[in-house]
Amino acid sequence: MSAPLFRFATLATQKFGFKSTMTTIPSRLAQMTRISSSRAEARLRVIDLYRAWVRTAPEICTIYALNVTPAYLRHCIRQKFEQNRHVTDQRAIEVLLLKGQQELQETLNCWKQPDHIYGILLQNTQRPQRSFLQKFYEGRDEDAVLPAASGVVI
Repeated sequence: MSAPLFRFATLATQKFGFKSTMTTIPSRLAQMTRISSSRAEARLRVIDLYRAWVRTAPEICTIYALNVTPAYLRHCIRQKFEQNRHVTDQRAIEVLLLKGQQELQETLNCWKQPDHIYGILLQNTQRPQRSFLQKFYEGRDEDAVLPAASGVVI
């Protein structure tokens, strides 16, 4: 490790009380893929993942020099978890857990650019509520169309 980078890592450790990810080993956050045996176990794993994301919010803000507060980042993390609150299928929950852990590992290991954080994590993907006439003028009504992969048989 070069001297300036080592000095930065040492200062970050002293000032913020955590180890800078510049000096971390990528396998530090790696986990074996596992499958939950019940919904209760899956729920506990989701809560653990949520806590891991929330605990690392200040570190993410520092690593990527984001122009947002850790509280706002925590709010965005909460929104992302709330978007999937309705999921009850055990396999879908496992996939979401795997993706969430993967995102956390990639984020903390600096395998992303700040634009990825702003675009994926902090961007609000919900569209504003539209009236029937607004949808009509656009020429489409997404609510009336079922995606082919929805699993709903008519």
